[in-house]
Amino acid sequence: MTIDHIEVCIDNIESLHLAQQGGATRIELCSSLALGGLTPNAGLMQLAAMHAKVPVYAMIRPRQGDFLFSSQDKEIMLADAHMAKQAGLDGLVIGALNDDSSVDNDFLADICRVADGMGLTFHRAIDQCLEPMAALDIIMRHNCERVLTSGLEANALDGIPMLKQMVDYCGDRLAIMAGAGVNADNVAQIVQQTDIKEVHLSGKSTRPSLMQSYASSAHMGNADIDDFAIPVTAPDKIAAVLNALAAR
Repeated sequence: MTIDHIEVCIDNIESLHLAQQGGATRIELCSSLALGGLTPNAGLMQLAAMHAKVPVYAMIRPRQGDFLFSSQDKEIMLADAHMAKQAGLDGLVIGALNDDSSVDNDFLADICRVADGMGLTFHRAIDQCLEPMAALDIIMRHNCERVLTSGLEANALDGIPMLKQMVDYCGDRLAIMAGAGVNADNVAQIVQQTDIKEVHLSGKSTRPSLMQSYASSAHMGNADIDDFAIPVTAPDKIAAVLNALAAR
């Protein structure tokens, strides 16, 4: 069983190397994966462009929460999209909705103009749309390459029926990329039952701090979170997905 792309989302430069080591064929570059992924900073964009051996797409999302963006949010997003282009990245990961959950057609047109020449992925904002097929029509109208979706469910495994419906609806006009909860245990089932050609995952793991000694009584944020655990991509989890597909 073969697919076109294994996309891995990362939020630090260490994970770029680990994701590529595991076999990632495209990178979604973010900050704050714990919040669902926000826009990466300029330094990370530039260094990723310098060291990546596969295409890198930058998440353009200025804050956590919903995808109904204010006019100032949109100004930030357009500036960040321009920054990603200047950094030499290959594409953008975007998404914006109106208050009725429809795709924000006007803003999508604006950001497409900034992204001229870059690839475009419409992200999981579509999973909040009440009319996903109408959303797909708008997304295709703007020549996006793909949509990242869980099939409107909490995870891609539960979203298999909608993922299949989306694949059949879009045909060759738009790639449907399954994401959310994709792993070595379920990827073959998801691919086989939906006919998707792209999957998205993080391969989340942590490594311990390399500090030899430190004061530990203070906390940088929530006291329940270990400040000295470094979130990184686990290359073996990415490789396991590839192996699970190869075994079918």
